[in-house]
Amino acid sequence: MGLNRRLLIVAAFAAALVPPGADAKRGRGRGGDHDEAREAYEQGEALSLAQILPLALRAVPGEVLEVEIEREHGRLVYEIEILARSGRVRKVTLDARTGALLDVEDEH
Repeated sequence: MGLNRRLLIVAAFAAALVPPGADAKRGRGRGGDHDEAREAYEQGEALSLAQILPLALRAVPGEVLEVEIEREHGRLVYEIEILARSGRVRKVTLDARTGALLDVEDEH
């Protein structure tokens, strides 16, 4: 189940990175999260999910549950929820451009 869930997340994010002309309506219903992620990747403001996930899993080994990309204090960050091997859900925050680890915290 862990691998299937991870592949689903990777596939969903990869679909968000499709060039704009390929599917102009993709991601529009959610308010632009997918559009912002695609644009950030295309403009070199964010690493791809394939680059980010190993960094998050190095910080907290386990199963990826959710991936979000958002702006915090003017900086684009990935927030990745991981079910750690200890059974706790932890949120790993990484700088989207560099992949630098910014924070690891327990989710409540």
